[in-house]
Amino acid sequence: MIELSEWLDNKKQSESNGGKLLQELIEKANPSCKLTTEESKRLGKLEDIADKLRHGENVQNRQLQTWLSTEEYEQLEYEWQEQLELLEELKEKPSEVKRYEEKLKQATFNYNRAEGYSSKGKHNTAKKFYDKSECLCEDTARNSAL
Repeated sequence: MIELSEWLDNKKQSESNGGKLLQELIEKANPSCKLTTEESKRLGKLEDIADKLRHGENVQNRQLQTWLSTEEYEQLEYEWQEQLELLEELKEKPSEVKRYEEKLKQATFNYNRAEGYSSKGKHNTAKKFYDKSECLCEDTARNSAL
């Protein structure tokens, strides 16, 4: 019968051998993992640039041109232009959105007027503005659901 300490020693030995075996299998399966000194330097610089961008810092174009290949830099420029075009398209709101916002603004205005009249004890006038506000909200909701 194996004692507990022997069993633990055997288990630790097999786990460390398994870790070594796994590492050897990875290295054999992917021999291109080894980077040259120049590739390691480039990778480090690109990781630094990526970190700066993730933190919202600016990166100089010349730095990008230095560490990216010509094709990579051209791809970056192309994607940047796409983003600028998308932002430009999004600046102009569709007419449906503009109409919705205008009706919502009118409804809010009428509701606020109703609140003002109600606080002054003019309940009949307040009711008219509440009703008008409610109609505008319903109309806005009905039209936006289409």
